[in-house]
Amino acid sequence: MTDVSELTVEEAQRLDHQFLIHPLHNAAQTADGPLVLISGRGSLVRSADGREFIDGLSELWNVNIGHGRGELAEAAADQMTRLAFVSNYNGQANLPAIELAEKIVSIAYPSMRSVFFASGGAEANESAFKLARAYWKLKDKPSKTKIFSRRLAYHGVTYAAMSATGMANYHTQFGPLAPDFLQIEAPYWYRWDGWAEGKTPEECGAWAADQLEQAILREGPDTVAAFIAEPVQGAGGVIPAPDGYFRRIREICDRHDVLFIADEVITGYGRLGTWFGLERWGVEPDIVSFAKGVTSGYIPLGGIILGEKVDQLLRDLPKQTAWMHAYTYSGHATACAVGLANIRVIEREGLVARAGELGARLRKGLQTLDSLPCAGDIRGLGLMAAVEVVADRKTRESYPESEAVGTRIVAAARDRGVLIRNRQDVVEMAPPFSTTEEQIDRIVEVVGEAIQSVTGG
Repeated sequence: MTDVSELTVEEAQRLDHQFLIHPLHNAAQTADGPLVLISGRGSLVRSADGREFIDGLSELWNVNIGHGRGELAEAAADQMTRLAFVSNYNGQANLPAIELAEKIVSIAYPSMRSVFFASGGAEANESAFKLARAYWKLKDKPSKTKIFSRRLAYHGVTYAAMSATGMANYHTQFGPLAPDFLQIEAPYWYRWDGWAEGKTPEECGAWAADQLEQAILREGPDTVAAFIAEPVQGAGGVIPAPDGYFRRIREICDRHDVLFIADEVITGYGRLGTWFGLERWGVEPDIVSFAKGVTSGYIPLGGIILGEKVDQLLRDLPKQTAWMHAYTYSGHATACAVGLANIRVIEREGLVARAGELGARLRKGLQTLDSLPCAGDIRGLGLMAAVEVVADRKTRESYPESEAVGTRIVAAARDRGVLIRNRQDVVEMAPPFSTTEEQIDRIVEVVGEAIQSVTGG
């Protein structure tokens, strides 16, 4: 076996090409060799060739408390030494899973009652969909099976989660999609026809919420199990919900007996300046899916939080009737120990409030790029932000896909020492909560330079 610590950069890149298939594998992305990262501290990561980068996306929206936190490593090592893994099947349990479930319920929405653990966000959403369908079957309404999601939503790439994901490029190689998954329009104000007519984001939100009600009525309320939505659509382009949108969604779901699932895989655990995203609007869902920030990415963990009525239904099952859903690693002892340590850091250092403060600074800085002729929309919420780059601000015309403007902007930012990502020509940012003010300002500076270097404006 090769000792990775002794590899040169060139050797590591050669072995990568030979043996490793990357997520969303695209040979062109690593044609010149992947960026091999070897260490991190705070909001900085270092590559094998000695370069240092500001992590402008918390790697993948998940390293919330920053890199190199010894407290989380110690929690993992301590738990592994005592009991790394024990099955939660067959009436068994472990202390970290019990303690973390209690902690999550205590910081979540008031109506939340219990937690089921998975290993990541896609598994969490799969669990939510299965629970929603089981809920209605157990309520003697077996025809309620349809799941509504939104265009440009991202809910994962396992089969049902992919079917709920609202981006066609995730579907084309793998269809047909799972049956009874349907999509409605998102409240994407900048790409809404009403934008050109001077209508407000709130009007867009009301219109988009009404799309849900119309779809429920069209399909028949007796066929619809649940609606799933991210408080801020992350991978789809950092699209925040306008004020009033989710309150209206909650009313529609209640009116038609539809469960509301909040996908808080990105927005949970402080990303929007609140523990969970819908707190900003005073709305509570029936089920919450979570992952990423629960351990700040230090170890895989996800799950769902059950609201009162779905929790009660499972508790009321006859003794010999099981909810036939499970994972080997549900409630993994080491992962849960890391999750507890992570939440303690967030609480002790006041990082939820810190995320809100840094997000305001990031958005204020990005607004200075409004003078660029290609800066079509600058948006965000909490510590999530995006710049949508366009060829013509008046018409919102996009650059030709063949020009790969967004991809080139991301590359130009990386060349300047900042790691971000894009969805087409939307440039996305979500740095760790531990980022310094100076690093936030540097992210803004580099994004501006990168946009200008690619667009010439």
